[in-house]
Amino acid sequence: MRLLLVEDSARLRDLLIETIHQAEWRVDAVATVADARAAMDVAPYDLVLVDLGLPDGDGLELIRSIRVAGFAVPVLIITARGAVDERIAGLDAGADDYLVKPFNHYELLARCRALLRRAPAHMADLIELGHIRFDPASSALSCAGETIAMSPRERSVMAVLLRNAGSVVPKERIEAKLSEFGEELSANAIELAVSRLRKRLEGVASGVAIETVRGAGYLLRDLKNG
Repeated sequence: MRLLLVEDSARLRDLLIETIHQAEWRVDAVATVADARAAMDVAPYDLVLVDLGLPDGDGLELIRSIRVAGFAVPVLIITARGAVDERIAGLDAGADDYLVKPFNHYELLARCRALLRRAPAHMADLIELGHIRFDPASSALSCAGETIAMSPRERSVMAVLLRNAGSVVPKERIEAKLSEFGEELSANAIELAVSRLRKRLEGVASGVAIETVRGAGYLLRDLKNG
């Protein structure tokens, strides 16, 4: 999962980044409406967290612009504005949930998980292929009821491949899903994650295989269906 955090308080931003990383999600953090709009133009997000009092505008206008642009991404408002009419305004602007500061960070993660479960079907439904099952909301991968231990990067690669099973996924697309602003993946990071995933899948008789399509990307194939 890749989240966008729009929060102008540097201290709170750092704390929230740490919390989100503990959930093994990736996050891009920005402080302004302009930077948030620029981020959404170049990266795909599964969830957006928006503060309302931003230095270059109101978060409500950002949310409205997200909806006008046709983005169906779930939006969670995080703000100190707690009056009933303010909460109503936020939800009417297009937000999916509203959390008033100060809040417990475990509650924040719980609300994020709830929104991810209610996300568009291609993101939120359980994915089954071969003998494995993947839960996008928790990023849990299992085979025959047993959880398959993976690193956060391996889970992210697997999520992309599962959502595009049977189709070749370009390496650049995987890199875009795995990266965060200010973080550069090493040249062989994707290859290493794929190699480790292959070994894990082979070790549990998963019924699926990851193939490298030279010059094109990677293909996740269901062995039962050829």
